[in-house]
Amino acid sequence: MPLSFSIDWGIKALPSALLFLLGLALMASTASIRRSYRAAWPVVAVALVMIGFVIFNVLLHGLGWRPLDRPAHILLFLVVAACFSLPLRMRVVWIGFSLGAIVLGAAAVVQAYALGIDRPHGLNGGPSASIELATVLLGLSTMALVQFLAHGTPRRERWLHLLAMGCAMYGALLTQSRGPLLAFAPVFLLLVLLHGRRCGHWRSSLLLVGAVFVVAGTVTFGMRGEMVERFQAIAPEVTRFDHRLATHGAVIERLEMWRTAARAFGEHPLVGIGVGQFDAYTRKEIAAGRSHAAIERYNQPHNEYLEAAATGGVPGLLALLAVFLVPLYYFGRRVLDADDEVALPAAVGAGVIVLYMLCALTDAVFYRVMTQSFYFFTVLGLALRLAWLRHAETRRASAA
Repeated sequence: MPLSFSIDWGIKALPSALLFLLGLALMASTASIRRSYRAAWPVVAVALVMIGFVIFNVLLHGLGWRPLDRPAHILLFLVVAACFSLPLRMRVVWIGFSLGAIVLGAAAVVQAYALGIDRPHGLNGGPSASIELATVLLGLSTMALVQFLAHGTPRRERWLHLLAMGCAMYGALLTQSRGPLLAFAPVFLLLVLLHGRRCGHWRSSLLLVGAVFVVAGTVTFGMRGEMVERFQAIAPEVTRFDHRLATHGAVIERLEMWRTAARAFGEHPLVGIGVGQFDAYTRKEIAAGRSHAAIERYNQPHNEYLEAAATGGVPGLLALLAVFLVPLYYFGRRVLDADDEVALPAAVGAGVIVLYMLCALTDAVFYRVMTQSFYFFTVLGLALRLAWLRHAETRRASAA
């Protein structure tokens, strides 16, 4: 499934469609599946809140049908999540995710070195999708990391997950996307430390952290000089930013977009300017001389929190925070569970959420279908998985 989010061919809809139909059938016919939804009600509820909010906002502003694409995809994965409440062999599922990471990482390598593409964008979305590719790759790397650390992972599978983690991280590095790469560093550290706390393997955990950071630093500074230049450009661009004299530059343009989005929120705090209307608002502000023309080409402010606040007002911002924080609490309560079947999906869910929360500071992570689909597929699916495991354990205890 994660691989299908990242390709641009029509066949990518087939896995989602099949799982959607299967999910509907399971919800209608299986009482245990419905119990899983009830057990995971906090996560299900915030997904429904986001769906309801977008529909309300679109109707309120009279925006037509096109902005309803986002709630439609959330609803799709809310139903697909039922498939995680089956007695799956999760080792096979994790292997599939790691194989997808290897394919996408290899695609980035081919684009960078064989096709000469400066910032690889994967198989979906064109040149503007580099940030989204990096986010998905690092999400897959999070999954591979958790499985690599797991005590019960067989040796061959452990090497596969290590390869997947390396391919995904290197592919993300090739995209030169600073936001996701910076966001992944604390996520990586958090997951390794959680593993050390849960299993008591502090020495090996710290050695892994040191080794990965040394390798990542060597690759960054030794093989991708342009990446270093992009990081070095951050401070000078921030220092010379002046909205009246804004010039071209990724950081400067972001700062100007953030200033414009904050103004939109200040002017429309209750209902926002309307979902997907940031570009129209920006053009008006440029025409009025309140924003610089350098940001005219952008459709979103490259900050999910400001995007939610500007387009949806306070309700939009609260809905976004709920979509992050409620599932994070749900998974966070289970990351130290003694049972790997519970702790590993919880760690993956928490890691993906924290990654997205940090990426959202510099990009609109739910603006594109690729990253939005990956988030809701992972978070809703793993939430239902944990709910199913809880009921399975209860049934075993009752039978005993």
